Amino acid sequence: MQRLELKVPPVVVFLVIGAAMWLVAKQVPQATVHIPRPLPVAIAFSLAAAWLGVKAILDFRRHGTTVHPHYPEKASTVVADGVYRYTRNPMYLALVVVLLAWAVRLGNLASFAGLPLFVAYMTRFQVKPEERILLSKFGAPYREYMGTVRRWI
Repeated sequence: MQRLELKVPPVVVFLVIGAAMWLVAKQVPQATVHIPRPLPVAIAFSLAAAWLGVKAILDFRRHGTTVHPHYPEKASTVVADGVYRYTRNPMYLALVVVLLAWAVRLGNLASFAGLPLFVAYMTRFQVKPEERILLSKFGAPYREYMGTVRRWI
């Protein structure tokens, strides 16, 4: 399974999980629940996710480091301010929040299963390999960052 590490772009994983959530919602209609005003709730989550994702990218740009998920070795510094004070992976967390918005919009309990699947896949095949590379590259400063800021939330 190591061959999948840093191979599938996070946005592809996001789209596949999102499509699977839709298929599950269609195939398991008995799991449909009434969520009051699902569209405004989904929009609110999506806007929060957009803010988080954009802020995370801008924080990286401000520090002059790469946002490319396939090349963590090209990182030029440990970014530990801005939204990175609260989560080590705000860009990926933003994708989780969009999937949450999608699950709310679908209104199907079974589709919510996509959220932990996305987090599990990303943790195993994207986040942990990134952490390994960044720890090797930056050493003690990154280890300290890992000790003070959570991986997700």
